[in-house]
Amino acid sequence: MISHPSRHCTVELQALPSRIGQVRRIVSAQLRYWHMDLLIDRAVLGVTELLTNVHLHARPDKTCTVEIELLLDRLTVSVRDHDPRLPVVDDAEPLATCGRGLAMVAAMSESWGARPEGESGKVVWFTLPTADSSPATSDPRYYALQTRRRVEVVKYSAVAEEVHAVGVGGAQPAPARSAVVG
Repeated sequence: MISHPSRHCTVELQALPSRIGQVRRIVSAQLRYWHMDLLIDRAVLGVTELLTNVHLHARPDKTCTVEIELLLDRLTVSVRDHDPRLPVVDDAEPLATCGRGLAMVAAMSESWGARPEGESGKVVWFTLPTADSSPATSDPRYYALQTRRRVEVVKYSAVAEEVHAVGVGGAQPAPARSAVVG
């Protein structure tokens, strides 16, 4: 099911490799429709990483909802699934082929986080500024260079807050690993 109010788009799916590719195309088309072409690469990368985590780690099922919302100067992309375990940013070894997904999301986004939805699951989200269209920051290589610095900031701020929130509710964080699919 896809809904298309003026600045809101929701897609429900099974996080399977073939479906992840379809969602990437839907997100790209929606951002083109909203004339937000400069955000396409980062939004598609981020949603791919979040959906890959659902595909690899979510239990009991792979059903999820992707939501993109454009409000004033900010695009928010969120993925809701039925697994209450919050993701954890891993320190991937330099030659590791996985384990960098959330670090990439942290590096290319303005902010990101995860929030529990009781026993029914969680929402993992990230935001992108819409007003930032300077050539240096619209170049994906800029974000690759910033990954290490931003991950450290996220590790000690946003993740610490989410881990604290998890401790209160008693849920266990899920490992967050990445493999680009679709």
